[in-house]
Amino acid sequence: MKTVKKTVARWETFLVIFLILEFVVFGATNPKFLRPASIMTSLVNYISVCIISLFVTLVMITGGIDIQVASIIGLTSIIEGVLWSDAGVNIWVAVGCAVVVAALCGALSGFFVAYCGVQPMVITLGGSFLYSGLALLISGLSATPAYQGISGFPDKTEAGAFVDFRFLGKGDIFGIPTQIVIYVLLIILCVWILHRTKYGERLYLIGVNAQAAEYSGINTRAVIMSTYVLSAVSAAIAGTLLTSNVNSAKYNVGSGYTLAIITAVVLGGTLNTGGKGSILGTVLASLIICILRYGLPLCFNVSTQNLDLPVGIILVLVVLGREIASRRLISGLIRKLKRRSAS
Repeated sequence: MKTVKKTVARWETFLVIFLILEFVVFGATNPKFLRPASIMTSLVNYISVCIISLFVTLVMITGGIDIQVASIIGLTSIIEGVLWSDAGVNIWVAVGCAVVVAALCGALSGFFVAYCGVQPMVITLGGSFLYSGLALLISGLSATPAYQGISGFPDKTEAGAFVDFRFLGKGDIFGIPTQIVIYVLLIILCVWILHRTKYGERLYLIGVNAQAAEYSGINTRAVIMSTYVLSAVSAAIAGTLLTSNVNSAKYNVGSGYTLAIITAVVLGGTLNTGGKGSILGTVLASLIICILRYGLPLCFNVSTQNLDLPVGIILVLVVLGREIASRRLISGLIRKLKRRSAS
């Protein structure tokens, strides 16, 4: 366990250094990059990925994966928009309904993974198509055309301050954007869950050896299913914040976030095979990707349409590097065992 903690700590140190280098390189290339307001805005625009990555980390620590969360963002957004705009439901009741629907979506996928033994990649891929299709179907119930998006949510006071629903996406608390405050609170919550509770210990045990965890008295199926529910709820939170920020509810909002979410979790040190990962690593990786997507267009004139390319390259390099490192580790252990047996 100590070796694992040391390895995680070393990786997180590397992420911190990488993040600092980003600021140095981008800042030296274009001084405008270092404007605090611009950095804050870029983080707010990317906060949905940051939030969901926290909870997908829990899923992947158990050895699973969740690629349906981007579809749940859109489903959440359009449910809130249609209920508020066309059904006349109070916006906060609509938000509550959307969160419940998202939790049910996560529970459905989690049930098939945990209780039916379906591969997480398969069921969440199917879920991404199912929930995006459901979102499109719901958007057809609105009088507003699907391509246009539902807007006009409860907005400002006469003084111009954002209130009510729009406060979530555009307001601030003591000068700090509301979305960042929510993100920090969710970080604290996830750190407590993963590193300070028995539930977190069970996630690691399941990721290392699910059968052994079952024999030790852990209800592995219920725990695994719960991680997909939490992941889906985080997507609902992200979808709500995103809708509030852009003042538009659309069925396909957030549809391109899947690659960035998985990359943030993997880059943060979470093994795709489970049993290892940390919230701090995921947070640092999310910030690295956020700064990368902010700095490349500003400092090197990279088109925003091509920003998925460096993110994809990072994902491939990290997975490849880990595979090589693990094979070297295994071969080293085998050589040690042969030497001991020979002696």
